[in-house]
Parts: sequence; C-alpha cells; structure tokens
Amino acid sequence: MSLVGKKFPNVTVDAMSEMGDDLRINIFEEAVNNQQKVILFWYPKDFTFVCPTELHAFQEALGEFEKRNTKVIGASCDTNEVHFAWLNVSKDNGGIEGVTYPLLADTHRQLANILGIVDQDFEYNKEGEEVFTGSNVTYRATYLIDETGKIFHESVNDMPLGRNVKEYLRLIDAYTHVQKHGEVCPANWEEGKEAMKADRTSTAEYLAKN
Repeated sequence: MSLVGKKFPNVTVDAMSEMGDDLRINIFEEAVNNQQKVILFWYPKDFTFVCPTELHAFQEALGEFEKRNTKVIGASCDTNEVHFAWLNVSKDNGGIEGVTYPLLADTHRQLANILGIVDQDFEYNKEGEEVFTGSNVTYRATYLIDETGKIFHESVNDMPLGRNVKEYLRLIDAYTHVQKHGEVCPANWEEGKEAMKADRTSTAEYLAKN
C-alpha cells in the first residue's frame, strides 16, 4: 500500500555516523524540526555488490542535495558495528570509506516492516507448519519527505536494480517548484523548464507548444 501523501512513520531508529558515533534518528522529526526535506534510501545489506555503488553515488551528489535543503540518510537492517566496519573499508576494496551521511541500523526491522519493504514471507509445509521464506533484508526503497513530514515520493526497486540518483534531484526540484509557485510539473520536467497551471486551458496551451 502506497504511503505517498501520508506522514512518515514517527519512529526513532539506531544509526551510525561516519565518525563511529552511535546515533538515534527519527526521520519525521529530522524533516519537521529542521524544516528540511529528507531523502531516505534503503539498501539490502552491507558488504554486498550493487549497494556500495549506490552509497558512493549519493555521496557524490551530497552537495546537490544540500543546495536543495535536503538531508541524505541511508538505511539497512545491519547493525551499527557492521556499518562502521564497512565505513572503514576503502572504496577500491568494495567499501564505503568517504561516505559522510548517517546510516540507519534498523536491526529489529521495526521501521522497515511498517514501510512494508522487507523481503519476507511465510508458507506452510505439508504438516501445516508456518515456514519463513525470503531474504529478510529490505528492497531498494526510496522515500522523499517534505518539511511537514509528508511523503511526496516513494519507489521500490528489486535488489539487482541500482537507482538513478539524478532522478531524485529532479523530483525534489519539481516538488519545490510546486511548493513555491502552485503550478504542476509535466512529464520530463526539469528545473528551468515550463510548468503548467492545473487547469484544462494551461494543459492545452502546453501540449500545443510541446
């Protein structure tokens, strides 16, 4: 079930800083108390394959997110200790050394289960006993949260599919334009391009020119 348009769950989760500090982070409060947008991206597991490419991609774009008053937070179900160990492995050895944004450590899967993003299911064997199936780690889920704590975008990729970080910057730009100007953003809209009023006349005029 989609959470777009709803408030992000008001849940506090353990997290790790790049300096090895144990943190407690509440995504909803980060957005509301600091009056900033938040991008929260979940990845399946530390010390894996696609995951470090994504963490470095978000790090490379960190300045662009900061320009947009947006905080970047990563998340998985690994422990703080495992996060810190991975942060101390160099990039050329498959690690995430150099990543400076915090990483949630949702080891109890409390938040991930509320969001419904864990690869987790149950079946019944021939004896009628419930048997757990699935990897019990999260899919590549991404949430964009505004300054009121409302989710304005969510997406979920299967585990082999890495994300396009530029698309999240575009979505933040589009949502900020809507907030500032009260207009709507057509397909493939980018910063600096024409937007529309939410009425038939504006739509017709836009389509006539495009």
